[in-house]
Amino acid sequence: MFFLYSSTTVAQTPSPAPSGPTNITAILEKAGQFTTLIRLMKSTQEADQINTQLNNSNQGLTVFAPPDNAFANLKAGALNSLSDQQKVQLVQFHIIPNFLSMSSFQTVSNPLRTQAGNSADGEFPLNVTTSGNQVNITTGVNTATVANTIFTDGQLVVYQVDQVLLPLDLFGTAAAPAPAPSKPDKDVPAKAPAGSKEDASADASGATIATVSVSVVLIAAISLKL
Repeated sequence: MFFLYSSTTVAQTPSPAPSGPTNITAILEKAGQFTTLIRLMKSTQEADQINTQLNNSNQGLTVFAPPDNAFANLKAGALNSLSDQQKVQLVQFHIIPNFLSMSSFQTVSNPLRTQAGNSADGEFPLNVTTSGNQVNITTGVNTATVANTIFTDGQLVVYQVDQVLLPLDLFGTAAAPAPAPSKPDKDVPAKAPAGSKEDASADASGATIATVSVSVVLIAAISLKL
């Protein structure tokens, strides 16, 4: 029982900072299971920008870090379908340009402004809701939950979230497949109703032809007798 209790406590304790200047990728590497996020941060140069900002200014940062299994749960090809600029925006959408402690989520004003852009135009909205100690983050596409604090030093705080935060501007514009247009009904000639003028005309024509035929037969018979 003591071993289990100790393991749970350690898992919820933020990791100590690696020695040397603050390095976001080193923090994530030490925490483990953030390979995909680290690769995205490096390929988009966002890791360098975060490190430069932290080590050359007093401005705080909040980073939401989805683990590898969160990326694995994305729709197949979701990342590969993004352009280089969109990948930059995806990473920036996980970064708040100020330090937010867990307690500050209770009173923060929505929507939060991320480094991806202004949320007021509806492109990159990020809203926080709380229920007791649980913190949920809503993007307009999905809702993630803050699982635990990976790292904090008063200037940088890194929270693990259980889902990749999907910006509305990148993942919310894909419309559902439009239904196939219905085929127009073929024009079917309307049948004349029973007792219509067409039927009456047809009957009259038939009667006339029959009368003429009988008259011809009678004339022929009289001619033979004569």
